[in-house]
Amino acid sequence: MSGPSLSVAYAGTDVPGWAGDGIDLVRVDALALAPGIDAIVHEALDAAALQALLADDRLRRTAERAACVVLAPAASPAQQLALLREGVQEVVASCEPEPVRRALWHAVERRRRETASRRAWSTDPGTGLPHEAQLLEHLSQLIALREREPAAMVLIALRVEGLSSVARRLGDDVAQSLRRKLAVRLRIGLRASDIVAAIGPDSFGILLGQVESAADGDRVLAKIVLALRQPLQVAGHACAVAVAAGLARYPEHGTDAATLLQRAVAQASSATALGREGYATFAERGVARAANDDAPPT
Repeated sequence: MSGPSLSVAYAGTDVPGWAGDGIDLVRVDALALAPGIDAIVHEALDAAALQALLADDRLRRTAERAACVVLAPAASPAQQLALLREGVQEVVASCEPEPVRRALWHAVERRRRETASRRAWSTDPGTGLPHEAQLLEHLSQLIALREREPAAMVLIALRVEGLSSVARRLGDDVAQSLRRKLAVRLRIGLRASDIVAAIGPDSFGILLGQVESAADGDRVLAKIVLALRQPLQVAGHACAVAVAAGLARYPEHGTDAATLLQRAVAQASSATALGREGYATFAERGVARAANDDAPPT
């Protein structure tokens, strides 16, 4: 068969009748999921297997990473609904090849559309950065992956002062250009694995998913704030902003995404941004080597 094909994770031992014809099987163990998988098929052919699947907390995680199809001939309407609430795209009552193949293609297409819609909804049009919802979703996924082996993460909230005065003095278009340039400055100062999000018209969130120690968050924040203090040329004008910051550490300050963001934002909201001179608490310390520096500062 020519045309597109699907990479499907399957935990069974025997090659099922629906394999082939554009569906390439990848062997996996239980609910494990390798990168590059379009869909995963779970078999729950009897009541015991179905109950075990519903009780496995890995079901939701795999459903968040790929289109999920469950073969459950004995599932009641309530059990089908429970599976759908866990993120399953399709519950198939028949194990015949044609219904399974059709369900797989439908599930993958539905997930692709959902992902595209969520990406469009969760992207800030002014900066191209993720919105708050996408930041929370990404943080929640990392927390779920680390439930068994917790590792430090840091969430930073930044409140920028000066955009409103630029808008009044030079116009909304210049203020929006300044906001975009601030977003670019944030993005280029961090690792590719770090997440920068626009969490408000004058606020940014930064997720450091990998830090070696709690102090790394302070070092990265010092570096960021000092960078944002430097004036930017926008429409021929030198524009500067002040920054107030808040920081939350996982798991020390919370074990869910909403709690961590709430703490960081609350700190940023109550902190004082000193005129256009930056964030004094960190600026006074000088530039320290940040956890995400690839080379020593020059």
